[in-house]
Amino acid sequence: MFDLDRFIADCRAAVAEDPSHKLVRGIVHRAVAEPQSVLKSLGEPRFAGVDVIYRGDDVTIFNVIWAPLMTILPHDHRTWAVIGVYGGREDNMYWRRTGGEPGASRIEAAGARSLCVGDAEPLGRDIIHSVTNPIGRLTGAIHVYGGDFVAIRRSEWDPEMLTERPYDQEKNFAAFAQAQKRFEAA
Repeated sequence: MFDLDRFIADCRAAVAEDPSHKLVRGIVHRAVAEPQSVLKSLGEPRFAGVDVIYRGDDVTIFNVIWAPLMTILPHDHRTWAVIGVYGGREDNMYWRRTGGEPGASRIEAAGARSLCVGDAEPLGRDIIHSVTNPIGRLTGAIHVYGGDFVAIRRSEWDPEMLTERPYDQEKNFAAFAQAQKRFEAA
């Protein structure tokens, strides 16, 4: 049975033992391997959004609910992450820098991975990715990040020119509400 307090404690203990994603990936994988248990604890997703489950200097944990057909632009994390899907599907497109200095680079597509229920995908600290919920219903995923993810200065890339710019957290969080409104209007 998924217990949220235990999950947080286990992630924090894992990071204290090994600051990489390796131990956390196992914890997230065990959690999403029982999606009904996660749903019972977190509740059935009803609206797109990002809920902060835990935020600390050691680890940040989000419950991310993607609206149907929603996409978030290419962005980096500058820390490791583990994404575990407990409902729906999340498609990740991976990008690589093609030149320029950090803070002024361009990117090109470099790969992709579809995450289904029960998948727990680690992302390295230098990964750049965009995310799409390709299905017609809400997708739920637990995202665990090394460190205080909210405080990290990050980058995103313009969708047309694929040029780097500072990450706008407020704009990206607002994108969830906008995607929810589009879904409700459809």
